[in-house]
Amino acid sequence: MSEKQSTTGFVRAATRSINRVEIVDNNFIQLAQRWSATPAHRLSDRDIVRSGSTLTVRDFKELFESQMLSRHQDIEARAMRARNEGFYTIGSSGHEGNAAVGRVTRHTDIAFLHYRSGAFMQERARQLSIDMVYDTALSLAASSEDPISGGRHKVWGSVPLWVPPQTSTIASHLPKAVGTAVAIAQAQRIDTQLPIPSDSIVVCSFGDASANHATALGAINAAAWTAFQKLPCPILFVCEDNDIGISVKSPAGWIAANYNARAGLEYIAADGTDVLDTWAKAQAAVDYCRRRRRPVFLHLKLVRLLGHAGTDAETEYRSSDELETAEARDPLLVSARIAMESGIYTPAELLGTYEAARRRVQTASKKAALRPKLTTAEQVMAPLAPYHPDRVNAEALRSPSRQVRIAAFGSEAALPEKQPPRHLSIQINRALFDLMAKYPEMTVFGEDVAQKGGVYTVTSGLYKTFKGQRVFNTLLDEQTILGMAQGAACMGLLPFPEIQYLAYFHNACDQIRGEAASLQFFSNAQYANGMVVRIAALGYQKGFGGHFHNDNSFTALRDIPGIVVACPSRGDDAAMMLRTCAALAKVDGRVVVYLEPIALYMTKDLHEPKDNQWLFDYPAPERAVPLGEGRIYNPNARDLLIVTFGNGVPMSLRAAKKLETETGKKIRVLDLRWLKPLNAALIARHAKECGKVLVVDEGRQTGGISEEIFTAIDEHAGSGIGKKRVTGKDSYIPLAVAANLVLVSEDEIRSAAKVML
Repeated sequence: MSEKQSTTGFVRAATRSINRVEIVDNNFIQLAQRWSATPAHRLSDRDIVRSGSTLTVRDFKELFESQMLSRHQDIEARAMRARNEGFYTIGSSGHEGNAAVGRVTRHTDIAFLHYRSGAFMQERARQLSIDMVYDTALSLAASSEDPISGGRHKVWGSVPLWVPPQTSTIASHLPKAVGTAVAIAQAQRIDTQLPIPSDSIVVCSFGDASANHATALGAINAAAWTAFQKLPCPILFVCEDNDIGISVKSPAGWIAANYNARAGLEYIAADGTDVLDTWAKAQAAVDYCRRRRRPVFLHLKLVRLLGHAGTDAETEYRSSDELETAEARDPLLVSARIAMESGIYTPAELLGTYEAARRRVQTASKKAALRPKLTTAEQVMAPLAPYHPDRVNAEALRSPSRQVRIAAFGSEAALPEKQPPRHLSIQINRALFDLMAKYPEMTVFGEDVAQKGGVYTVTSGLYKTFKGQRVFNTLLDEQTILGMAQGAACMGLLPFPEIQYLAYFHNACDQIRGEAASLQFFSNAQYANGMVVRIAALGYQKGFGGHFHNDNSFTALRDIPGIVVACPSRGDDAAMMLRTCAALAKVDGRVVVYLEPIALYMTKDLHEPKDNQWLFDYPAPERAVPLGEGRIYNPNARDLLIVTFGNGVPMSLRAAKKLETETGKKIRVLDLRWLKPLNAALIARHAKECGKVLVVDEGRQTGGISEEIFTAIDEHAGSGIGKKRVTGKDSYIPLAVAANLVLVSEDEIRSAAKVML
């Protein structure tokens, strides 16, 4: 390979096949080898590195060591990949200035980190004498002994260092970071014990490309919106700006122009390649954030070295001059010059320290490569969906004291079990009152849930009884609502966020799919964010609202590993299921989605007008429905089994009664109640007893739950079971009576059942 000297003074290759890792590594070595200047005097560990700074030589040496260890970990990650011993090569090279942020924050300042945070982690680990070199090597090697993910992913994370793992390559971790910052103050206001010191802040880092993502924009807006109202939101946004996102260059000056004059957001800029400047600016940012309890945007100007990842051919989109210019701004070279100019290290000492860091990293990687891996699906999935049924059921059946309940409902006579039978929305409301009385740490929030009491008055009265510290309105942004839920759970609260309509959930689906539901999995069950997400859902609103208020598809939820999906069809079930949902979140940290059929909120009648057969007594607080338990109607009937849920339950009961009158045949109806995980054994048992099964699925034909029910019957009930289904059409829901053309009707249910009978 031919080479020539570049304008930067370092080696440049004339071909595109040059190994940039070798070039960057050699640049550091050659800088030390060629250094000839002699400082006026040697600095001792207690001396100040630079006039006007308070950073001591000892501080600087440790910061520099963290930078070097991070760099060698990047280099070794590629060597491990070449040996098939490592499986991740997105590194932190060029971002080593974030070591200063790791030093000026505390290990109890919970940190949601960008994937280029190697130096930050090395420096934060120093606070508790944790060997982050070896821990990182275990993570790179996907070893089951990796202390954060147990070999499930290469993530930055640590329980003792308060770094929950983030797997996102975009900005989806920002909403929960903001939610955590809000929850720190909220937990104190409602006297919930915080797991971290009360003056802690939240650190959240991301790249300049991610700063343009809608999720980032929403989260930063939510933080500023909160601060604008003079409410506490102590979050340090660290934008690590290296001018490029994979191959797409950021417009020059865009981040500064976009964020340096935002209402409610303090902006501080630093040269991220200069660890001294970064340390000083980060210290100022942290001090402001901690004292003022307001959000700060710390803008670090950095460079990206060694490409996006090991397989990234940068020469396809960056010229040699651009690569050389970036490499000349290498933060390790800046730190090396400071060290030698100040007399902190002689060139020989500097090289010795650099090579010692290399040896330490290589030794750790060789050891980590030999450690155990995950070998079975059971091992992989162990932390995905923890469930301790005895503990959950006991918690669900635990009632608040009578005195607490009387205080919540206002009087003995007002206790809901003393009231006449009521419809679904009222019983959900009463159950929420009971749960708020039971769990002082429980919070209810979302759009319009406070003074208005929700669009359908389901949360009516909660705000007046439990006040705005526990029941409050949010800004109109579903990803912020779900991010706040994650942050609240992280800080010891029991969040019950409300999403106003099922269609709106899809605006923020990844906050559950990629963030909340994955936390236990990627932290090996060491972190959890249990919550109960209430969603007004499904169709049959008699023409009102069109698609956004009549969304009959929850397929996106069914595909998310580890979550629980509940769907009551009647008021007493709704209350008893909600108790179990809260227990699942409280005991096992589960993410539960509770679908409330809007069309059944006010339903009173079943077969005839004013028959009041869909009104039910409020169940005593010592009663609950265990996870997976369905409700059986006509249990002795054997001519046909109808399996359904939600709106399908009263529709199927009406169809069954009419068919019995017409044909004399008796039909059993199974209300699933719990849609995920699906109780396949329950379905199979009743399918075997009846021999014929009609599935009534108000969702769409493609991707609806009927497909999973059919599979459950085939796999668990054996052959010979007759099956048929009626489903909604593969269509959005139109306005007015046209909605009935694409939703399941009672006539369809009756016709399909008659054919089977």
